[in-house]
This record gives sequence, structure tokens and C-alpha cells, in this order.
Amino acid sequence: MTYLITGAAGFIGFHTSLELLARGEKIIGIDNLNDYYSPDLKKARLEQLKSRPGFEFHLVDIAEKSEIDKALKGKPIRHIIHLAAQAGVRYSIENPASYVRSNLVGHANMLEFARNLDGLVHMAYASSSSVYGGRTDLPFLESDRCDKPVSLYAATKKSGELMSHTYSHLYGIPLTGLRFFTVYGPWGRPDMAYWSFTRDIEQRNTIHVFNNGDMLRDFTYIDDIVSGVRAIMEKGHVRKLDVPHFVYNIGNNHPERLEDFIAILEELLGKKAIRQNLPMQPGDVPATFADISAISEDYGFKPTTDLRTGLQKYVKWYRGYNQIK
Repeated sequence: MTYLITGAAGFIGFHTSLELLARGEKIIGIDNLNDYYSPDLKKARLEQLKSRPGFEFHLVDIAEKSEIDKALKGKPIRHIIHLAAQAGVRYSIENPASYVRSNLVGHANMLEFARNLDGLVHMAYASSSSVYGGRTDLPFLESDRCDKPVSLYAATKKSGELMSHTYSHLYGIPLTGLRFFTVYGPWGRPDMAYWSFTRDIEQRNTIHVFNNGDMLRDFTYIDDIVSGVRAIMEKGHVRKLDVPHFVYNIGNNHPERLEDFIAILEELLGKKAIRQNLPMQPGDVPATFADISAISEDYGFKPTTDLRTGLQKYVKWYRGYNQIK
């Protein structure tokens, strides 16, 4: 079976590719290797993937339809896992055009590719917990209104869900959206708090703690995320839907206090953080908390990695990776 994975050199795309390759599937990966964070990390992930049989890579910018068509024409793709996107909440305030290009134009291009693909079985795509905006009624349910985003990143992700529903309605494309909740783990993204906190505590630099640490996050370990993505791709839609499009929360269902998160990191690193408390940043939200009853009922999704265990695995990887560099 051949899967197309967009954003294959990204964090979730890399781990998803590894898991499917280990199961004997063939992967066609595409990525534009942009410099939002170090392309060296993306290239290092790719080297891991290229060493596995069954992996094929193409340098493609999904915002350029001609590049998609050229790289993928005639490929025996039946399943698509669309993870490529411009990530990051705060960066969307500085560079909104990048989000319009990747998350709107790029997403529309992938929907067009799926629409014209003979034999498509299923396409899953990445959304985000950010679509819930600044809601304070917890946990977040898929049925909650999501029409008041507090960042352009969130707005583009919600727009992607709306475009997907429309394509599914008009053309019958089987689509599943995945609202990821604060994914972390080895080979993760340097722009995420767990990476920057680890780096700065290790190097005895000051960490910036927003909203004075009064925040909750539903940290979800990467292996749990991959297990959910794999289950959805293996089973396809399990609900009878008039429009074959459904959106699921995929999180840990156990939000953690930022203060506890920092304390665990300090313990694992054996160093106390030098901290500066700062107010809430534009585009940020005070809490995330996934209700996962839908994905649990439909696919048996059950996160198994607690925060301490996940951070322990991450810190071990981080130290090893930085010794090799």
C-alpha cells in the first residue's frame, strides 16, 4: 500500500512515516524544507527515513500546484496524510502571508490533488487545537463553536476544515481532520516550549514564562499521536455520514499546569530554571484540553504516555542529538 505524506520531514510526518515503513508500507514523502526552523533538523529526519526501504522523497512546495503534479503524476497513491503546513502561533503575527500561502493555498492544492486522484481511499489532514480560540469552558468538544480564532494560524486551520467539508460535500472525497493538541517528543520542533525550555535550562539562559505560568496544556506524546493517525488510516470512516468528512480531537485528555511541566524538566535536567515571568502573548490561549471520547469510541484511541515519561524520553534524545551535531 502506498501512502503520500506531506510534510514528511516535519515532526509528526517523520514519526508517522517511520511507523508505516516499519509496518511494510510504501511512503512517498514531500516537503519544501523551509527555514521556519533549522532545515538541518529536517534533513537529519530525512536521512533517517531514506535509510529505510520503501521511502521515496520529493522536494515540493504544496503552494505550487505544478510542483505537486510534476512530482506525483502517475504515482500509485491510495492514502494521503496531509501534514504540511506553516506552523507556529506567534510567527503568524509576524509573517501572515506565509500562513495564507501554505495553509490556505497549499491546503486547497492538496484537496484538488485528492479530487483528481483515481482510487483515493482516504485522506487525513492536520488541523489544530488552536481552532478553539480563547475558550475557557473545558474540555474542548468537536461540537463547540470555533468561529473566534485569536491568531491567524488558528484562522487558517479552521478555514482548512471548512474547505475540506466543502470538497467532501461536492466531490465525495473521504476526509478526516485531526485537531492535534500540543504534540511533543524526540525529533520535535525547536519553536515549541519544551525544546526552548530544555535548551535554555541546559545552557543556564533565562526562560520566558508567559502569563506568569498560569496556563494549562494538553501535552500529547508523539507515539500516541501516531497510533491515532495509523488507526484512522487503517480503518477509514467508521461513521455513516451524509458528507464523508469528520473532525476529531487527538490529544492526551489530561492537561498539565505549565508550572508542573517546568518542574519536571528541571528535575530531569538536574538544573533549576532561571525564569522571567511575562504577560500572555498575542495569539496565545490560557488552556487546552481535548475531549477524546469520539476518537476513542471510533478507533480505540487511548494515550498511554504520561508527561514525565514523555519528557524523559525527549531529554534523552535531545542530549544525544546535540552531542552528535
